[in-house]
Amino acid sequence: MTSTDLSADVAADSSSASMFIPAPATPYQGDIARYWDREARPVNLRLGDVDGLYHHHYGIGEVDRAALGDADDSAYEKKLIAELHRLESAQAELLLDHLGPIERDDTLVDAGCGRGGSMVMAHQRFGCRVEGVTLSAKQADFANRRAHELGVEDHVHARVCNMLGTPFETGRVAASWNNESTMYVDLEDLFAEHSRILAIGGRYVTITGCWNPRYGQPSKYVSQINAHFECNIHSRREYLRAMADNRLVPQAVIDLTPATLPYWKLRATSSLVTGIEKAFINSYEDGSFQYLLIAADRV
Repeated sequence: MTSTDLSADVAADSSSASMFIPAPATPYQGDIARYWDREARPVNLRLGDVDGLYHHHYGIGEVDRAALGDADDSAYEKKLIAELHRLESAQAELLLDHLGPIERDDTLVDAGCGRGGSMVMAHQRFGCRVEGVTLSAKQADFANRRAHELGVEDHVHARVCNMLGTPFETGRVAASWNNESTMYVDLEDLFAEHSRILAIGGRYVTITGCWNPRYGQPSKYVSQINAHFECNIHSRREYLRAMADNRLVPQAVIDLTPATLPYWKLRATSSLVTGIEKAFINSYEDGSFQYLLIAADRV
């Protein structure tokens, strides 16, 4: 099933849209909900059509040039899209690698779950329940319909919810994560909520772009990225400070900047360009922007 088929099914089935949708707490949250309700970029949808896992993040790893073949081949673009999707799924796998030991009766939380690709991957790996939250009703509908198509709706569920105030019980979540969604919220408020829902010893992981405080201030490229996605990118220092303030102790801080550049350079040659590729490439190369994985334990 492709994203077009899935979207049509969601539109035809009003039952999935009957969920309770809380009003945004702030005008900005309303703007973000509308942004993602309207988002339908081919770079997200066509990559997801490769195997039915729809992500909203970027990729890591070296490009498999042998898999791409000759650029003059009529099938080259299809192979390029498949390779971009392989790299973004590798990014999700790396995040899951850092969640620590997970049992089948555990609950995981994906804060800013998008169309649910990472949630499905987490359930497939661990066999546990995975709850996702997003401000976008359209994304939640899409993710839940996809879970139903895969037969995992009893274990994978997305809801419309502010990640700063989730309905999950205090201290009952084994692990939680944000995958490129922290730039839409205040970090102190976000990490306070993750700290609340996580069990003592539970693991939090984020993969995110952040501006490098050694550069001095957010660069012009970071400002372009903020404007493109209507977000507010934080500095690396802000992440570590806010975690320390909220009983989240980093166990790993990994600079993924060199690992993500091949993805961006390949994407810049594809038919799926959005116009923001140069800002990412230039900011990663001049050191003003970094792509980090941070894994922290709740103490």
